[in-house]
Amino acid sequence: MPDRATEIQTLEQHIQQQRRKLDEQFARFGRLQQQEQQQEQLSTQNSELKAQLQTARQQTRVYQELAQAFGKNGIQALMIENVLPQLEATTNQILSRLSANQLHVQFVTQRNRSSKSKTQNAKPSETLDILIADTRGTRPYETYSGGEAFRVNFAIRLALARLLAQRSGTALQMLIVDEGFGTQDQEGCDRLIAAINAIAPDFACILTVTHMPYFKEAFSARIEVTKTQEGSCLMLCI
Repeated sequence: MPDRATEIQTLEQHIQQQRRKLDEQFARFGRLQQQEQQQEQLSTQNSELKAQLQTARQQTRVYQELAQAFGKNGIQALMIENVLPQLEATTNQILSRLSANQLHVQFVTQRNRSSKSKTQNAKPSETLDILIADTRGTRPYETYSGGEAFRVNFAIRLALARLLAQRSGTALQMLIVDEGFGTQDQEGCDRLIAAINAIAPDFACILTVTHMPYFKEAFSARIEVTKTQEGSCLMLCI
């Protein structure tokens, strides 16, 4: 019989090589399976992230609309534009009593932005300016006397209080006027007294605080406070 040892050795070496290749293929197959699982996980995560992105975009649009609606150019601007004519009319109605129709206020919500080029396409800016006019025309608030400024302030605050009470659905029960009469001359005091008496039916009680004898004598019901060494004394005059 011929000697087959060399051939057998060669075949065994070939079998070992094939086994190594097979093991390599099995290892590669395992890596491919692992990569496939990772791809499936990434695909699932991608779908979830796309859904989250879509939801986030929808929420962003909603938040942008809400920010615009509740921003300075949104609902509050619309409310101010609707309320200002009524506030202005009420203020001027009260102010006409205080100044014998000499003072008038106007609320301006827009003005043109200053530009170096002064282009005609300049957009107006949102603002709230209070323009005060008298017989000499419109002048800045600072140029009016203390008495005139007090009348304007009194008219605006009273008109605003009436507006807020009307908006809340309640009636104004009490009005407190604390000082401020020292800036008025006798004619101004008379007008203030007349204005307070004119609006008295709108309130259950009007309380004025003053140190001016002329002003306090205009009201029959008074609470006079006198300081003594033992303390302050109260006297009710009806």
